[in-house]
Amino acid sequence: MTSASATPTLITQRLQSIDALRGLVILFMLLDHVRETFFLHRQVSDPMTIDVTDPALFASRTLAHLCAPVFVLLTGLSAWLYGEKYQGRSDVSAFLFKRGLFLVVLEFTLVNVAWTFQLPPSVIYMQVIWAIGVSMIALSLLVWLPRPALLALGALIIAGHNLLDGLHFGVESAMHVPWAILHDRGWLEVSDNLRLRTSYPVLPWIGVIALGYGLGPWFARGSDAGERQHRLLIAGFIALLGSMVLRIYNGYGEAPWNGYPTVTQTLMSFFNITKYPPSLLFLALTLGCGLLLLRAFERAGLARWISALAVFGAAPMFFYLLHLYVLKLLYLACVALFGLNHGDYFGFDGMGAVWLGALLLAAALYLPVRWFARLKARRRDIRWLKYL
Repeated sequence: MTSASATPTLITQRLQSIDALRGLVILFMLLDHVRETFFLHRQVSDPMTIDVTDPALFASRTLAHLCAPVFVLLTGLSAWLYGEKYQGRSDVSAFLFKRGLFLVVLEFTLVNVAWTFQLPPSVIYMQVIWAIGVSMIALSLLVWLPRPALLALGALIIAGHNLLDGLHFGVESAMHVPWAILHDRGWLEVSDNLRLRTSYPVLPWIGVIALGYGLGPWFARGSDAGERQHRLLIAGFIALLGSMVLRIYNGYGEAPWNGYPTVTQTLMSFFNITKYPPSLLFLALTLGCGLLLLRAFERAGLARWISALAVFGAAPMFFYLLHLYVLKLLYLACVALFGLNHGDYFGFDGMGAVWLGALLLAAALYLPVRWFARLKARRRDIRWLKYL
């Protein structure tokens, strides 16, 4: 299609595919958070312990690995699209800094309260919203680099940060706090009554957001859809092939995989990868899948299921806050009604109930999320809405 009248449709498909992919990983995130709320009596480590992890639990947790890398990559891509709209890197830089700072504050306040329901908090977990916020602040500076330099830096961080895995600093070192924030997941003692957990060390995520921003011109207005989809196919295939080569040869950045008595457990071991901080293998595998899914969603056009996913992806922060508080209230209600049936926890008896719970909750949240997404699109005069 080359007529002028076709252009809006092409632009809609180009942008809706981004929202649809974000919506898909939001649903994977919902599944994982339902698991963390109602299946916490069967906790998982990172990477998981194959001998004691049920395949259904392993598969559900592994599926959720897509969430953070795709979120962060699309955050970088969306930042480039924001700059295309407002015609200036200074606007992008300022917006990234302010929104990044907003997300950091949000993590320390509303998000942390949703997880712990503690006021004042004794522990603050610096998780994915924190990591995205700090990465946006870093990107507010990196956008001034030439695009080739930005892409090279992002790739270098992603590929090279595992070389730093053996570097640690004790609490007496001046580098202890910055290094725990950047790369070495751990605890920071603020006072006798407050500790911080650097759950998401931010250095690899800065590489991912830089890579996402560098991919922005592929999605420019008037760009050729066929060429973009070809590039997404090649990039996704290279990332997946690289991850498989690394894993087959028990390459760098990961604990080796092992053979088990069953094929299922051997496959689980093969795909048992490290998220905190994300290894090169983790990022190559998840980002490769993300790029191929982005291509597939665009090629699917404006199908109804794509539009449904895009609803969740159009208001990601609103959904994030809403689902955390809904889950916490549901958990407290279940404890009040049924008591603690798994030691110190109330929980479902199997992963089937976790999946069913996630599906029902997604259906229940669809209408309020759609309402907010439409409000956000309609009321562009309300400036704070763009931060959600």
